[in-house]
Amino acid sequence: MNINNQHTLIFATNNQHKIEEIQFVLKEDFSIITLDAAGIHIDIPEPHDSLEKNALEKAETIFKLTNQNCFGEDTGLEVDVLHGEPGVKSARYAGEEKSFEKNIKKLLYKLENITNRSACFRTVIALIWNGQSYLFEGICKGSILTKPIGNNGFGYDAV
Repeated sequence: MNINNQHTLIFATNNQHKIEEIQFVLKEDFSIITLDAAGIHIDIPEPHDSLEKNALEKAETIFKLTNQNCFGEDTGLEVDVLHGEPGVKSARYAGEEKSFEKNIKKLLYKLENITNRSACFRTVIALIWNGQSYLFEGICKGSILTKPIGNNGFGYDAV
């Protein structure tokens, strides 16, 4: 697909926050299509123990269904003193219902009275472009606050 000199990519997500962030970065060079817009109504599992494998699982699943250029991603918050927790389980850290509020509460509880609060967000993107697979990684370092602030963003952004 190529629409008005744009490349079209199916993004293996229906998370509107992620769609907006990616479209902002890619500007008008790419048209990002959600799973829903592509007519794909499945929940792609994240069964693996690494961000890389989960991102590939998502991209390969979509490519097998559509034979179109696509990408999947997996992101984890990795806290040094917690040996990388919550990591690959970031979305389900406090349980299967994916509650960001409960995840933050659990994280802050585990970090109570701990001064080393260094952490990073790590994202792995698996891109399938013209049938070829590529992996990309991005890391954003920081530290965990002692309490949530602000109301912009999603997930762990408040801490």
